[in-house]
Amino acid sequence: MKLYFHPYLRYKFLNSLFTGMVGGSVFTIYGSLSPSTFSMGGIVLAIGLMGMAYIYHHLMRLNRFFFFSLIAEVIMFIMIGYFLLFPNYELTALIVYGAYQLSFMAGGYLVRAETHFARKARVMGWIDVAKQQGYLAGLLISYGFYKAIEYYGYGDAKTQVYALHILLLPLELAIIMLLFGAFKVK
Repeated sequence: MKLYFHPYLRYKFLNSLFTGMVGGSVFTIYGSLSPSTFSMGGIVLAIGLMGMAYIYHHLMRLNRFFFFSLIAEVIMFIMIGYFLLFPNYELTALIVYGAYQLSFMAGGYLVRAETHFARKARVMGWIDVAKQQGYLAGLLISYGFYKAIEYYGYGDAKTQVYALHILLLPLELAIIMLLFGAFKVK
């Protein structure tokens, strides 16, 4: 397997664009969850991250890096689809929260693996710039989107977040396609 740098940068940009766009919506989605849920989720996340750290030496292979990246993206795709089908349930909030925790668990490894495979400071810098540009663009897009639909009379936060997730579904599909383009079998 081989990693192609420029397609990978495009993937990281869109991946971070997604993160920026979705960032504020979780507060609305999580509104029905009790504070103890977040404590328990944090405990599970910390244990999962620690478990992943113990097996890094088995995971630092490019094919596993691709696999975990794909798993994280598929989890996000499924989570968006589930949210769009069942937007107003406490169970949905719990599933969305769990999906993000699983994604963060994989993300801890992915950041380490990305650094391992990039190897050069200049390359890591380009990756981080693409990520920050994507994140900033996502924040700006979501802000503009929320203000635009608010202007047209959709001021309810749940309605705004639901509408945003309609846009996130095709974005996540594009992210998955870019991921496949960034990794190729030799």
